[in-house]
Amino acid sequence: MNYQQAYDKLEKCGQLHVLKYYEELTPEGKEALLSQVEGLDFSMTESCKHKEELTQKGKITPLSAMQLKEIAERKEEFMSAGLEAIRAGKVGAVLLAGGMGTRLGSDAPKGVYNIGLTKEVFIFQRLIENLLDVVHQADAWIHLFVMTSDKNHEATTAFFKEKNYFGYRPEYITFFMQEMAPATDYDGKVYLEAKDRISTSPNGNGGWFSSMMRWGVVDKIHEAGIEWLNVFAVDNVLQRIADPCFVGATILTDSDVGAKVVCKNAPDEKIGVICLEDERPSIVEYYELTEELMNAKDENGDPAYSFGVILNYLFREKALEEIVAKKLPLHIVEKKIPCLDEKGELIKPEEPNGYKYEQLVLDMIHQLDSCLPYEVERNYEFAPIKNKTGIDSVESARELCRKNGIEL
Repeated sequence: MNYQQAYDKLEKCGQLHVLKYYEELTPEGKEALLSQVEGLDFSMTESCKHKEELTQKGKITPLSAMQLKEIAERKEEFMSAGLEAIRAGKVGAVLLAGGMGTRLGSDAPKGVYNIGLTKEVFIFQRLIENLLDVVHQADAWIHLFVMTSDKNHEATTAFFKEKNYFGYRPEYITFFMQEMAPATDYDGKVYLEAKDRISTSPNGNGGWFSSMMRWGVVDKIHEAGIEWLNVFAVDNVLQRIADPCFVGATILTDSDVGAKVVCKNAPDEKIGVICLEDERPSIVEYYELTEELMNAKDENGDPAYSFGVILNYLFREKALEEIVAKKLPLHIVEKKIPCLDEKGELIKPEEPNGYKYEQLVLDMIHQLDSCLPYEVERNYEFAPIKNKTGIDSVESARELCRKNGIEL
């Protein structure tokens, strides 16, 4: 993209201030800025002017889960179907690893954080080891797609290489970068974080498949004959990935998506709840749960909304292409955004000063006709690391790993 093309694009969306320092830049700086302008979608910034309309929910009703008892009774049937699909190369895995370990006190990618006590045990390592369990069980390699961000791509790929991919065959690992979204002030004007750089952030966990398409990774999926993608978050070190029983249950129930869920440990646990919204599968975030929903009972007198998602989903790949073609709704989040002030100097605000724009995987679920909520034992499959200490922390994950016989 040349200067005039960038000017025209920015003028059209009311963002010409991005070029304020253009004449001061080095040739390399000019090239970097123009490249960033070319790659960003500025149309989303208009949505902040009617953001209240974006968060409206439909009618929420319960969605029953396939519970542990039924899964145990049908385990052999599900395992057989799942292993068959894996051996046929129909199942791939997608690791969402674009985040940094900031809340853990680290400036490195979150996945390189060491949770070991007597030896090094990295978050990435635990996930790869879990996937290798299935590789050995099925005697078949599974394609793993790792989503990074522009903030951690080089560090992540270098780390995997340095650690020899933790024993995984590198030809079965593909890295791709998440698309970025511009960050703005409250009027939708994008911020600059340097004179040659627009302030951006990853476009949310719902942007993973569109990012795969942009990087040409979906072509690889088609070539490999992959029909199902198990997408999962980086921070749960106990989760089972490409779990044959889960795969088989999703396939045999002819569901568009399977969602691993755990029984909530309290009505107000900070975890998204699986449900129906206007008769379609959906997820209500914990902060959207009303007292009425929290305390609602089903026909058996049990809590009606007792199963929470753990961000481990198995999507039918064809359905994902249909979802992306429709374009997901945006979520606008108020954040503290480092930016240049009027003098062109970088400031790091202590209070929120604008918006970031995200797409969420929960909206992908809501686009589909059918979803299988699949219960897993939380002490066996749910050890999220969101904080350094306390609830959902390095400490709690270490304790759960110990209980599961994992040496740290």
